[in-house]
Amino acid sequence: MESPNENVVKRLIGCLNDRRVELMDELFHDDAVMHWPQSGEVVRGAENRRAIYSSFPQLPTITPRRLVSGGDLVVLEATLDYDGPTYETVFIFEFRDGKIAKETAYWSEAFEPPAWRAQWVEKT
Repeated sequence: MESPNENVVKRLIGCLNDRRVELMDELFHDDAVMHWPQSGEVVRGAENRRAIYSSFPQLPTITPRRLVSGGDLVVLEATLDYDGPTYETVFIFEFRDGKIAKETAYWSEAFEPPAWRAQWVEKT
């Protein structure tokens, strides 16, 4: 059975895939923090989140691969497709009172694995 917090994350995926970023306000606290460690950026608050998402050159299509949760934590593994580059992504969502209080996102562009380890792995 899905948790209410998992449903919030699924609604977030839907609003981004439908290009309806205004719905994010229903899912995030006004003081929510988005942390992007790879670029060293922190987005604080609804005003900055709205400005970034309304200025995106192109929003990705999100294809979830795995969603796990426990208590106030939801982890989403997904592929982000920008109509060209695709990124393998992990989102960590921390909840407070049924809304997202913090999002931490890690992403990496997909790459071909080296041939030397082919005998020991399965290709997905």
